Amino acid sequence: MTIIIDPQGSGIAGNMLVGAFVDLGADANKLKEIMEQSAEKFGKVKVTFEKINKKGITSTYCHVEMLEKKDSIHYPDFIEKIKELNLDERVIKTSIKVFERIAIAESKVHGKTLETVHFHEVGASDAVADVIGSIYAYYSLNLDNQKIIGLPIAVGGGRVNTAHGIIPVPAPAVVEILKDAKMIGGPVSSELATPTGAAIYMEICDEIKEFIPLIKTKNTGYGAGKKDFDHPNVLRIIESSNITESDRIDVIETNIDHLTGEEIGYLFNKLQEKGARDVSITPMIMKKNRPGNLLKVISKKEDRENIIESIFKETGSLGIRITPNIHRGISKREFIKQTFNINNKYYEVNFKIGYLNDEIISKRPEYEDLKSIAEDTGIPLKKISEMIK
Repeated sequence: MTIIIDPQGSGIAGNMLVGAFVDLGADANKLKEIMEQSAEKFGKVKVTFEKINKKGITSTYCHVEMLEKKDSIHYPDFIEKIKELNLDERVIKTSIKVFERIAIAESKVHGKTLETVHFHEVGASDAVADVIGSIYAYYSLNLDNQKIIGLPIAVGGGRVNTAHGIIPVPAPAVVEILKDAKMIGGPVSSELATPTGAAIYMEICDEIKEFIPLIKTKNTGYGAGKKDFDHPNVLRIIESSNITESDRIDVIETNIDHLTGEEIGYLFNKLQEKGARDVSITPMIMKKNRPGNLLKVISKKEDRENIIESIFKETGSLGIRITPNIHRGISKREFIKQTFNINNKYYEVNFKIGYLNDEIISKRPEYEDLKSIAEDTGIPLKKISEMIK
């Protein structure tokens, strides 16, 4: 399953994320309890949820009202208070990572160290409620087990009045947090992307894309923003099932006519150690009717240079052909373990499961597991393959 976080229309804020997660099925009552209790160490808040209509789109609005404002504290002390919260360890760790993103951005903008950044620069009690609430909802919906794709963020425009005076939109901290992400100004003269929302987005997104990939929509949640504009001020989250997935690969090729079978076998293993996704050796007839082999390697971009270096060293080749950025269609895959009783002894076998539209299209046991069982039992490998299904 793939989750699409879509802030293209009206940006992103912590309370918008919480609202969208509730719209997707997160427990609003539990979130209210968690958010109010977590924020209390930094100042009391009141959390309410309501269904509202934003320019024709029904959405969930999460309102976090600050009832108390305590004195600011240094960032290290703030983090210690977060660690003391009685919450799932995963929620604590991920929330701290979010606050760390904000603190690093603020420290760079203001020329301070993390130790000297004050809590009011990282966020107040409402920010604590937003971050803890978003991350708690994220785990409660089991989104940590899904692929999350973020789309470009509308950041707004104009200027905004802050504790540091009037600054341009997007705020400098937001620009720092959204490094390597995609953002676009407008569509209104107002702040649309907050540091809290941007930091949560960057922490939970696995990938940032310009467009929605090929998917089949299963569910959609809308989280409402506080302001009213001429457009729907909502954050959209799409829950989908993958039709297919794709990635980019490099295809590396060279001709071989002087290596022995043993040397080719060694090269095969060496390239896999260097990160090759697939290696194939195809017999061929070369010029002057010499027998030879075509070596073809599928590689990710980050492994390409190491693989090319190994081919040059191991083969002495004078030329290697590279076809970069080939799109590869792949089905969704996962690995599971099953236990089998063979001759009154239990063996674990790993299976690679392939899915298309959430339907199983292949289920194959790992060869090395079958080989190990055959060697241990003395049963022929072919027989083991028939027994393990």
